Amino acid sequence: MTAEPGQAEKSPVAVLTQGGSNSLKGGDGDGDGDAAAVVPVGVADGRIKKRQSLSDVFTIIAAGAALISDGYQNNLMTMSNVLFKKEYPAQYTSVVSTRVSNSLLVGAILGQVTIGLTCDYLGRKTAIILTTMLIVVGGILATAAHGTTIDGMFWMLLVARGIVGFGVGGEYPAASTSASEAANERVLDKRGPIFILVTNLPLSFGGPLAVSIFLIVLSAAGENHLSTVWRVCFGIGILLPLSVFYFRIKMLTSKLYRKSAIRRHVPYGLALRYYWKTLIGTCGAWFLYDFVTFPNGVFSGTIISSVVDTHGDTLRSTAEWQLLLGAIALPGVFFGAILCDRVGRKNIMMLGFSGYLVFGLIIGCAYDKITKIIPLFVVFYGLMQSSGNFGPGDMLGLLSSESYATSVRGTFYGLSAALGKTGAAVGTQAFTPIQNNLGKRWTFIIAAICGVVGVLVTYFFVPNVTGEDLAVQDEKFKAYLLEHGWDGEMGVNDEKHVAAVEEDEEVASSSLHVGEKGVRV
Repeated sequence: MTAEPGQAEKSPVAVLTQGGSNSLKGGDGDGDGDAAAVVPVGVADGRIKKRQSLSDVFTIIAAGAALISDGYQNNLMTMSNVLFKKEYPAQYTSVVSTRVSNSLLVGAILGQVTIGLTCDYLGRKTAIILTTMLIVVGGILATAAHGTTIDGMFWMLLVARGIVGFGVGGEYPAASTSASEAANERVLDKRGPIFILVTNLPLSFGGPLAVSIFLIVLSAAGENHLSTVWRVCFGIGILLPLSVFYFRIKMLTSKLYRKSAIRRHVPYGLALRYYWKTLIGTCGAWFLYDFVTFPNGVFSGTIISSVVDTHGDTLRSTAEWQLLLGAIALPGVFFGAILCDRVGRKNIMMLGFSGYLVFGLIIGCAYDKITKIIPLFVVFYGLMQSSGNFGPGDMLGLLSSESYATSVRGTFYGLSAALGKTGAAVGTQAFTPIQNNLGKRWTFIIAAICGVVGVLVTYFFVPNVTGEDLAVQDEKFKAYLLEHGWDGEMGVNDEKHVAAVEEDEEVASSSLHVGEKGVRV
């Protein structure tokens, strides 16, 4: 822009009113500035970038904190199953146990699909706030579960756990997609390891955390007050999602979503044609992984209890062995995070499934002998769980967040995770019949068979993602849509985003002071 002689060049400025609104003006400093502070556009942009950067950090951290809650809820029934069987032996039959355990899974499946769609249509923030509220409400109902009969209490617990499951399931696409996009913008070269450390690590840590809290509460209340023990453990699950609720309300939408979201006329037909092979890979591998890991997690307390019972130990002893099992399973998460960029996501996942084959066969074939030595049994059992964390546990979420474009990432991530939870529900439903009809060793032999199938599914259908910028995947998908005649709109309006930034910014600072009538800078 060229200025007239004797005039200063006019430059665009952002007007920040005391009411918090903002607009763009071009001018030389004159005008009605009674209630406004005029700030250069560069300053406003700098504030937005600073707030976005800070939001990305808290989004990543909050995702990890929230997924600890999910891991806690997923593993809460591990010791609760053992406790209920001891406290209510007549009412808590294997049918009731399976039904209550599966209620979380059914809710999770519905939540993953529904919230996955919500992520893409309404945004990551809306989906995340909704899931947090559902976990809290469901947790309150579960803690207060009551009935005129014990059977009635378990029916109420079933409904409450279903609500929790809907929220927990929704956290998978909501928290994971937001964390992946935030990490992509903040630390692109370390996105893979960071994503694993704020997703699968807290999910896996939820197991030892649930058992540790159970042991603490059991020690405080004693084995004569088991009703108090399980209600306190369920109640603590309410506090975890509440701890990050404030940060989730304040989070901003990622740049990737604002640029590439499709909120109307989503071309699902074209998306399925483009991603069908990848979907088979992520859905199939997740089904197999959860088919093995979830029932072996939920019923691991029951399995260990059956081994410990022969040695005359107590509920506390079962919990202590369960804690060791969870601790042995954790290192796999860290090894997967360290090696995911060096070895490759796809290769790591195949190695993890191979661990199911090796350790599943060792335990299954030598079950009668190995269960006579409890430490040896728990160590091999933990190594099998650790190989699952190392491979599919770490990589499935990462691959599902990296393999799909932003506009359908939530939907396809949720669909993949929902197929996984379907596998978990099938595995949980089949676990007791397999034990009763084929023998306990066969739960491990079938895990080994699933490991072989998992390697094949991964090899033929899972893409070899390298950790490139997620924007590259968005551009490829957009080009494919345009090539096939799609003429919809991408991106969302930034007005709410900018308003959120200005709401939290102080107009007064060392370089900008707004008085009662306003001061122009």
